[in-house]
Amino acid sequence: MLNNKDQSQDVGSGATAIQAGGNVTQINVGLTPSEARSIALDVAKATFYELAGAAKDIASNRVEDITDQVIKKLQENFPAGLQKANDPDFQYALFTVQKEYARNGDKDLGDLLVDLLVDRSKQDQRDLLQIVLNESLSTAPKLTDTNLAALAVVFLFKYTQNHGIGDHEKFGEYLDKHLFPFVSKLSKNRAGYQHLEFSGCGSIGITGNKLEHILGKIYQGQFLKGFGQSEISNRAISVGLDSRFFIPCLNDPSKLQVNANSKESLEKYLDTEGVFTEDKTKILQLFDLGKMNESEIKGKVIAIRPYMTDVFEMWGNSAMQTFTLTSVGMAIGHANIKRLVGEFASLAIWIN
Repeated sequence: MLNNKDQSQDVGSGATAIQAGGNVTQINVGLTPSEARSIALDVAKATFYELAGAAKDIASNRVEDITDQVIKKLQENFPAGLQKANDPDFQYALFTVQKEYARNGDKDLGDLLVDLLVDRSKQDQRDLLQIVLNESLSTAPKLTDTNLAALAVVFLFKYTQNHGIGDHEKFGEYLDKHLFPFVSKLSKNRAGYQHLEFSGCGSIGITGNKLEHILGKIYQGQFLKGFGQSEISNRAISVGLDSRFFIPCLNDPSKLQVNANSKESLEKYLDTEGVFTEDKTKILQLFDLGKMNESEIKGKVIAIRPYMTDVFEMWGNSAMQTFTLTSVGMAIGHANIKRLVGEFASLAIWIN
């Protein structure tokens, strides 16, 4: 329980005193998890607004709970972050998490804030990423579950690509893990996207791309009809039927397709493998041969995962299709996915 009683503390040898709301916190060099927890709770004791009666007890319990989550997550994912208890800016970020969780006790929001704070702990200097994460900690509590789901889905489809998807089974598993938890929370309500715009998470544009267009571009290899082996010889591709570059077609095993998910990844792969420029041009042309149209792509995705019917309908009939994320929107969308899937690419890829 948190009690705001004594307004003074003694400072021992080798320690630093930090003033916070009239209270002095002792910080030692080389903090243990227990010491970091104690300091984190002192931050709340020193600066947490006064409540009365049962509300105070509830808030105190929530602060202790979220603080324990922060310490545990730091121990598991970034032990060096425990030493950030020495950093006034980190203490302020931590207090934001404690304060917001104390107000509502929402577990999903708590998990999201903890992930954002752990990412914040990895930033040693005041750069763009640190500023964005600090702002995200203040913005996320202003959003509903529907808002947060929209940010995650827009971020997933418009700003990421999974290079590990090799077939339809993997593609379906990817959707199950990264998308499905948010599907039931999505909404067409324009007011929700206007609120996201007001909160600084993004902007509603005039034009946008259909989801089937986006998927057909970043996962093109999943949506090819294939070609005969004669196409390789007729085009005089010198590497021939090389298994590095050609595989049985995912949609018609009697035919072949280029071994790639997107044109961008294919170009990089051909360069890495040292393919001659002439062959590279011909293989890139083959990659576009027999690509499904957008209607066929939509049908294939729905065949792989039927719940995608709702996602396509939601995307095509809401501001989601035209919504562009700000750096804060990306950070919150990224964290919302990460809290569910665990490991996820570093946010620094998108914000640097």
